[in-house]
Amino acid sequence: MDIIHLLPDSVANQIAAGEVIQRPASCLKELVENSLDAGASRIQVIVRDAGRTLLQVIDDGTGMSEMDARLAFERHATSKIREAQDLFTLRTMGFRGEALASICAVAQVEMTTRRAEDETGTLLEIHGSDVIRQEPCICPVGTNIKVSNLFFNVPVRRKFLKTDQTELRNLLTEFYHIVLVYPKVNFTFVHNDEIVLELPAGTEKQRIEAVFGNPKRNSYTSAFVDISTETDLVGIRGFVVKPENATRKAEQYFFVNGRYMRHPYFLKAVQTAYSGTLTNDYQPSFFIYFTIAPEAIDVNIHPTKTEIKFADEQTVFQILMASVREALGKFTLAPQIDFDTQGRIDIPLSTGQPVRPPQMRIDPTYNPFHTRQNHAQPQTVAHWESLYEGVSGPREPEVSLTRPAVETAPDAPDTEHGPLWQYADRYILMPVKDGLMLINQHRAHAAVLTAQFMEQLAHTQGAMQQMLFPEVLVLTPDDMVLIQTLLTDLRTIGFDLEQLSPDSYSVQGIPAQVAHMSAVPLLQDILMQVREQGADTPAAWRSQIARALAENAAIPSGKHLTETEMRDLVTRLMQLPEYRRSIDGKTIVSLLPDEEINKRF
Repeated sequence: MDIIHLLPDSVANQIAAGEVIQRPASCLKELVENSLDAGASRIQVIVRDAGRTLLQVIDDGTGMSEMDARLAFERHATSKIREAQDLFTLRTMGFRGEALASICAVAQVEMTTRRAEDETGTLLEIHGSDVIRQEPCICPVGTNIKVSNLFFNVPVRRKFLKTDQTELRNLLTEFYHIVLVYPKVNFTFVHNDEIVLELPAGTEKQRIEAVFGNPKRNSYTSAFVDISTETDLVGIRGFVVKPENATRKAEQYFFVNGRYMRHPYFLKAVQTAYSGTLTNDYQPSFFIYFTIAPEAIDVNIHPTKTEIKFADEQTVFQILMASVREALGKFTLAPQIDFDTQGRIDIPLSTGQPVRPPQMRIDPTYNPFHTRQNHAQPQTVAHWESLYEGVSGPREPEVSLTRPAVETAPDAPDTEHGPLWQYADRYILMPVKDGLMLINQHRAHAAVLTAQFMEQLAHTQGAMQQMLFPEVLVLTPDDMVLIQTLLTDLRTIGFDLEQLSPDSYSVQGIPAQVAHMSAVPLLQDILMQVREQGADTPAAWRSQIARALAENAAIPSGKHLTETEMRDLVTRLMQLPEYRRSIDGKTIVSLLPDEEINKRF
């Protein structure tokens, strides 16, 4: 009995859709890229319920004939290539001929399209690869395609979609990948009848400012310097951030020949160029555009077409690193001032005569706590100490924690007795049965605080400190979506947030444990942690909220601790079920065995 048979087209298309269309963002990418390939100058994206219910793309491109409209939804039907050799000279965004077939296999699709030379357009409706109707219609030049009820016939795939906020963030991320490299195209993004982004045509720098800037703040792009290099192999242009403007939240974008790409090797080139100018926890933002002969790259590696292979990566690496270094070098170049020079300062003017600084008389007997009366002998101001009653210096995070005592971990050493030492104001040393235990004091305190914040989030027990002067948190559209996802938990832990506008919140309260800190950088750090870790479930983002708060509130390396503070911290650490490593896998406790110590002598 024969057992091999051909799959029906509908099943084959659903299998293909599993690679090409993974979520609404994948659908947006494919549809907008088709619009760009059609020469559109204006593209509108309309989304409802983060793409689950509707994802619509309207363009003013060339449109399609009646025959092309029907063929466009067949597998491997494309206008982009004709033979295998064309794969190595690609100048279009799409080329596989799988996107529309994959989309209509897992959604309900309706499309209207018309060419400029046609009097009427074509209406085509397809549900799950089945053509429902095809008929002439009246419509403007271009293409309007509606994708409704994505994965309606694949409930398992629909179940794996994340929350609306997460899927909307993914949609915006994919949208950024496209709009940043096509600044001359007018884009609009609408979600649930609200305009999220409206981007007029302009230059690359204007587009970056429109996406990431904010009218209420200083110009975003003013923190960047231009890079520009032309060689026989590759052209590189774009913008890299000045070192002093680097942040923990970095916007890092590579584009090649009008296509967004990920490239860890080239990212290393940029990081190497910044070597020595940034601390470990800061990353450079950049927007870098490569222009290279199509035959020198291969984009046919992955269905998403974001992984691109360069024929001569090492040479491009060196050119990129040199370009960034040159740009940063020009920015930092400044005349040197010799502060040891004595005598007059000559500033040449148009008269050619030097200007001498005025002679200043200094009274060595002046004391701000003394007063003079008729130039007589100084008299002390009485009771000046009372002016400072009740005023304290800046508050620092305390080591002692108000947590109910719990049992020490079964394998933890005794912390109640025995000596403790602090080394380099960074490590706590404690003798144990088998050697010497070394404890990183910052990570230890962060681990204790993380557990405390997690407990507060689980039991809605966070304590809030009202701020005397509220702060304003201004956000990008994707961060606005993200903070709305986290809003309940942020309020639970102690943040008092009130929305001021579509892109800002007023911060009126802050968790009591971090009341000594500024609220805005703290919230920005939380958003960065959640985004970078890809936290898209309540448990995952609560863990990142707790971790970010703990990292900021923990005692820093370099702080001197008393023996009481050290013992309290070590005792709290040993009460944790896992005290050796932090939740992100970093070592907190290290044991130096007696055997290793004895070997040294």
